[in-house]
Amino acid sequence: MQYGQFCPIAKATELLGDRWTLLIVRELLVGGRRFNVLQRGLGTISPALLTSRLKTLTENGLIVKRKIPGQKTYEYFPTPACEELAPVLKGLGDWGMRWAKEHLVDEDYDVELLMLYLERTIATEKLPGDETTLRFEFEDMRKDRIWWLVVQREVVDVCVKDPGRDVDLYFTTTVRAMTDCWLGHRSYKEAIREGDVKIVGPADLTRTVNSWLRCVDYAEASSAPLTGEEMHPA
Repeated sequence: MQYGQFCPIAKATELLGDRWTLLIVRELLVGGRRFNVLQRGLGTISPALLTSRLKTLTENGLIVKRKIPGQKTYEYFPTPACEELAPVLKGLGDWGMRWAKEHLVDEDYDVELLMLYLERTIATEKLPGDETTLRFEFEDMRKDRIWWLVVQREVVDVCVKDPGRDVDLYFTTTVRAMTDCWLGHRSYKEAIREGDVKIVGPADLTRTVNSWLRCVDYAEASSAPLTGEEMHPA
């Protein structure tokens, strides 16, 4: 869409304002490089639309497309122009935590996306030993009810089938409750006290869950009090 304005915001919106574009940038900035990885992080986007958006971003200098040696597939890398959007997206996420979280609906609570985000944000360095296996049972799900996270040093894998390893920690919860904890809308302690999250396992893991199964960076914005100056800037 062309706005016909010299305003920098208008020009930036011409490049980034199409549906899915900012979320594609988000996935690139957290390390997504291959088409299937990007699609996994985006969920319901069609392959055709993702292909189109990647083409547009490439043509506008936000990403570089490179063929993987010896394969028919490609990888996508953010350019400096794309990387400079990181604080913009962080600010947008902070704004969303303050002003948009009340608009969450049931359809927004996606178990596959939740597990992907838990995989990305788990603090592996704060888990003892070389391997930890977590089992999640989501009581509100009929299909895809049980998931596993297998942590091997710095590598985290999401499994939808039993990986055949001894489970260190069992979570029994709902997608909404676990998502709200990850987003920082409520604490694990509060969710456990109210019976919405149950964790069974060694005390050294259950007591420290908030430190290694950390919430998203935007969480601080949701609880930060607004001052009079913020509400009524000069």
